[in-house]
Amino acid sequence: MNMKAIPTKELSLFDSTCVIVGIILGAGIYEITPTVASCMNGWKGILGVWLAGGFFALTGALCYAELATAYPNEGGDYVYQTRAYGQWAGYLFGWSQLVIIRPGDIALLSFVFARYASTIYSPFPNTILLYAGLAILLLTVINILGVKEGKYTQNLLTTIKSIGLLLVIVAGLLAPANSSIPVEMSTSLNIDLKLSLILVMFTFGGWNEMAYVAAEIKSPEKNIVRALVIGTVSIIVLYVLVNLSFLSALGYENMASSQAIAVDTLATLVPDSAAKLISILICISALGAINGLIFTGARISYAIGSDHSIFRGLGAWNPELGTPVRALVLQGLLSLGFVFFAGSFIDTILYTAPVVWLFFLATGISVFVLRKRDSSASRPYRVTGFPFTVILFCASCIFMLYNSLTYAIASKPIGLIVILSVVLAGIIIYGLSKKR
Repeated sequence: MNMKAIPTKELSLFDSTCVIVGIILGAGIYEITPTVASCMNGWKGILGVWLAGGFFALTGALCYAELATAYPNEGGDYVYQTRAYGQWAGYLFGWSQLVIIRPGDIALLSFVFARYASTIYSPFPNTILLYAGLAILLLTVINILGVKEGKYTQNLLTTIKSIGLLLVIVAGLLAPANSSIPVEMSTSLNIDLKLSLILVMFTFGGWNEMAYVAAEIKSPEKNIVRALVIGTVSIIVLYVLVNLSFLSALGYENMASSQAIAVDTLATLVPDSAAKLISILICISALGAINGLIFTGARISYAIGSDHSIFRGLGAWNPELGTPVRALVLQGLLSLGFVFFAGSFIDTILYTAPVVWLFFLATGISVFVLRKRDSSASRPYRVTGFPFTVILFCASCIFMLYNSLTYAIASKPIGLIVILSVVLAGIIIYGLSKKR
């Protein structure tokens, strides 16, 4: 087999936008919204924190647009950090994504899918593990079979769940008048801006995923920027509308205390079938996000395998199938392993958030570094509002890094220690490989 095969340009603007929207628009909006509401103590605070999260995401998307169009290679952050700081930096990013962040996110969403799928059909006890494992296995196989199979699956799932979310929005906005948005609560304030921003920014996570598949995008100098901006802005609009819908249907207090917010909203119009309809919608939303994470995540493993001998087996693009088969297989196996060890939805976010924001910060700074170090590189797009846009993004990363670290230290220190131990293990492995 010729292992010198390389990625081909298979992704159109629509395909690329579906990757972004499909990953961002997962089940997080249904799981996290009540917690965010309870942290903000009023509808103005709710809308404010979601708009702030969207603004941060958009500044980041513009930074990634410059980097991805200048370096349209597989791997995204791995490529930029390697060029800006050296192989060690790219390696640490790739290592963290390979062994914990990406398979952890995939496993996390597979549990969300399984939990709701089991409410639709559960022929025997303990179906959650089975459903979670089958979701990972099936979508991994689809992505192994070819880029077209993976992108068509992504396009279909993204379209269905976007329509479904729009129906939830319409249902909330058409709710009876007595469920309209209330005035601010008169009780004592209980604002937790730190936690709410961590959760909101997790729910916006995915706007950077386009960078990982840059080598497979048609007309990358145009379509990367368009996909990043269209995808991110579309999500901002949808998230603001869905929060308005929940507020309109339930009011602030019911929204903040809801255990199944989308079910409660839809029940205002179709009480008898709301639970099943929402379960189906969340299952599709979770599958769309899982598929997108599998599709893009394997490209990071492929990139690190192309440059580092210790992972050389991952840096092979299968010429017959046109996909990074080995990277997909390893990612699937690690994700299945996480299924048996994953904790709660929010705890998993808190464990990984500090590492995620540290690498986001490194990529933001790399815009400045690479403009100076690699000034001769062609840049089809330069960040709008430079340098202020990049400074704002880096400042938001520092803010989120500090908040996530202090929150994890105060409430989840064991999980943080485990994550940092994995990163340390990666440093040791890198040192040993360099000696060899």
